[in-house]
Amino acid sequence: MMKRMGRGTSSAGSIFSFGKSKARVIQGEQTGVTFKDVGGAGEAVTDLREVTEFLKNPERFQRLGGKMPKGVLLVGPPGTGKTLLARATAGEAGVSFYSLSAAEFIEMFVGGGASRVRDLFEQAKKSAPSIIFIDEIDAIGGRRGGAGAMGTHEEREQTLNQLLAEMDGFESTKGVIVMAATNRPEVLDPALLRPGRFDRQVVVDLPDLVGREEILRIHTSGIVLADDIDLETIARITPGFSGADLANVINEAALLAARREQQAVTMTDFDEAIERVIAGSERRTRVMNPHEKEVVAVHEAGHALVASLLPGTDPVHKVTIVPRGRALGYTWQRPTEERFLLNESELQDRLAVLLGGRVAEALTFGEASTGAADDLARATDLARRMVTEYGMSPALGPVRLAADPQAVYLGPQAGLDSRVSPKTATDVDGETRRIVEEAVSRAWELLETHQAALDQLAARLREQETVDGDEVLAILNATTLEVVPQAQTWF
Repeated sequence: MMKRMGRGTSSAGSIFSFGKSKARVIQGEQTGVTFKDVGGAGEAVTDLREVTEFLKNPERFQRLGGKMPKGVLLVGPPGTGKTLLARATAGEAGVSFYSLSAAEFIEMFVGGGASRVRDLFEQAKKSAPSIIFIDEIDAIGGRRGGAGAMGTHEEREQTLNQLLAEMDGFESTKGVIVMAATNRPEVLDPALLRPGRFDRQVVVDLPDLVGREEILRIHTSGIVLADDIDLETIARITPGFSGADLANVINEAALLAARREQQAVTMTDFDEAIERVIAGSERRTRVMNPHEKEVVAVHEAGHALVASLLPGTDPVHKVTIVPRGRALGYTWQRPTEERFLLNESELQDRLAVLLGGRVAEALTFGEASTGAADDLARATDLARRMVTEYGMSPALGPVRLAADPQAVYLGPQAGLDSRVSPKTATDVDGETRRIVEEAVSRAWELLETHQAALDQLAARLREQETVDGDEVLAILNATTLEVVPQAQTWF
């Protein structure tokens, strides 16, 4: 949900601009963006249409004594189009748009940030109706003081105090609305969120299937697409992608097609572009010695086979030992449907898949390599969350033991609630270890039972470097009496 746009003019950045707002001012009709340019955020757009209606026709709301919220907080992960939505709101309403990052308020001179806040609001009031947009507001709007604070930043606090004072000092009837964006709402000072300030929150989440297709249609409007392109299929195989990710995929696909001197962008280009976004670019110049290549092949074969044998995992799309990004090889799994919840058995299956590579190495060579370090970190983190966040430890019971997200504590029980006793903290470590070890045992049993498939898949990877999911299943079915069912996919 991103769109490239030109930047507005900004003030000079010298010592003579001390205390002056660095906001980029764009007239509403010049933002170049309206709600029709925004995809994958239907509910957010619906919420923001009320803001545009107020700015265009305030009498409609004031006639019955209603007051428009002074502040609107856009909350969502990075890359979901919060800034684009703010620009589109101004463009739709045709009002002036004052945009800057919260970090730009902070000065090396104490008091500079507060002065810039005052100057910004003065400018916005003079050109009302207008929208003030503060990106990454958590840079100045974090909780002040508190038991978890590691010190007080005087300049940041003065800037926040001035912002609160300015929002208290003007009426929403004046036609100025403050919009802000953050991907960390839990760290914001409660004073920002009380009624009369940012009392309306608009969630801008990762797009769903329909939203991703909308975003793809918007961003491919200027791209020459081949006849085999199916945007719905691309949307289905990119769950969890943000609007920025999808824009990046489209750009990468177009660049790949241009390098190959093609007349149009094909599905093959999109498939490779998606892989680039997920795992990075191929690094065929990184040459592994024969033993390393064998270890990586066994490792990835272990991941792929465990994923293919357990019911609570996504089907394997592709296994490769061609280095990409920082990885020497990887197993790519594609979900069959969008999921928002996972149960305990599915998490246990995912743990077994994560540890399948390390187990395959130990089973084949008698020892594991350092290549499993990232798998171990992810498995340990998942197991610990099962214990401390999801209440999936029989020994500790259905309780939450994890620390509050905004708490800062670097003692021996980091990551746990400050009220957790040392004994319980020790029990958490023990339960985390137990869950990981059980996942190792499951993966070991599966791979030991299917040793022939492990050997064949590893040999196939050494020979041709890349194996698709159907070939993995074919190897499994050829080496076992029990037929492994083909996963049902979206495409």
